[in-house]
Amino acid sequence: MEVIILAGGFGARLKKEVPNLPKPMAPVAGQPFLEILLKSLSKKGFLRIILSLGYMSEKIVNYFGDNFLGMDLIYVIEDKPLGTGGAIRKSLKKCNNDHVLVLNGDTFIDIDVQGIEEQWQENNVPIIVACSVPDTSRYGRLEINDRRVTGFSEKDMAGRGLINAGCYLLPTNLLERYSEGKNFSFETDFLYDAVNKYRFDCFMSQSVFIDIGVPEDFERAQTLPQLQV
Repeated sequence: MEVIILAGGFGARLKKEVPNLPKPMAPVAGQPFLEILLKSLSKKGFLRIILSLGYMSEKIVNYFGDNFLGMDLIYVIEDKPLGTGGAIRKSLKKCNNDHVLVLNGDTFIDIDVQGIEEQWQENNVPIIVACSVPDTSRYGRLEINDRRVTGFSEKDMAGRGLINAGCYLLPTNLLERYSEGKNFSFETDFLYDAVNKYRFDCFMSQSVFIDIGVPEDFERAQTLPQLQV
């Protein structure tokens, strides 16, 4: 299986903490956050990583080069912001297989690779990874029925619930109807409507979920045991 990592955002909310770095390179526990992600993927046996870059892309390319811990790194660099959808669409062209794992470069989730691959083999439909969090108000809730995703609730709903972890297992032809270079959000412009028309399964993750995109979680990540690698 291949992996696409979306690592091209501006990281405006984290700019005060890391003014001179792209968000995925923010230092966590003494090393760039993206390095922690790549080390985790290497331990799981991945050999080919597609990095979708934009803002300050050269700092990531110069740091990692074309190979890291035995994994080939393929860079897809945006000339202009494409949004999450446009970035995935552009990166899918670099995939060699019929499905790919998609991750955000500012979140950590210890995905059960064997489990999600087995679920893909059962039905060959897109999979959205879900996590249970104590408070869903920041993220919005994921609605599921018998392992199938049925919708997304608005943000500001407090209390424990399931969220979209921003991790997906997708067929590599999923976004072919969009022209390459089109700027769109994978979540709001595509996914929110698509789950009402097509089958999207849910994969339940028991992993800790951390998003370093806001200062309070960036600080929490510094001492999180799962990130001490």
